[in-house]
Amino acid sequence: MTKPLVSHVGIAVKDLNSAIRSYEILTGAKNPVIENIESEKVKVALFSNGSGRIELLAATSDDSPIAKFINKRGEGLHHICIYVDDIEAKLGELKKAGIKVIDETYRTGAEGKKIAFIHPQNLNGVLIELEEK
Repeated sequence: MTKPLVSHVGIAVKDLNSAIRSYEILTGAKNPVIENIESEKVKVALFSNGSGRIELLAATSDDSPIAKFINKRGEGLHHICIYVDDIEAKLGELKKAGIKVIDETYRTGAEGKKIAFIHPQNLNGVLIELEEK
């Protein structure tokens, strides 16, 4: 059995509670894991059904990256998160290949996971998050 490639899809939302209600109806999943990530000025709700996850992201401050994203582009797809075995090695590999990274080293994301973001400039306009499995 191959391991999954995608950890989750991140969706930027203005109203987390309203979005949670909608995604509970859509997915049938109740009681998402909710976490406030103060360092990123974001509150997230993670829905999981065992084979895939959806992460709703809402700004907790007007100067958060999510608030800036919504102000510029509106609500919607924010990023796709890809699993990697060794995040530091993958960041080094990407930088060596000339792919622009946002994070030179990993940071701590939801669920205490090691994460880093890759600039969408080199990935067909899609913001990619790496998550160490």
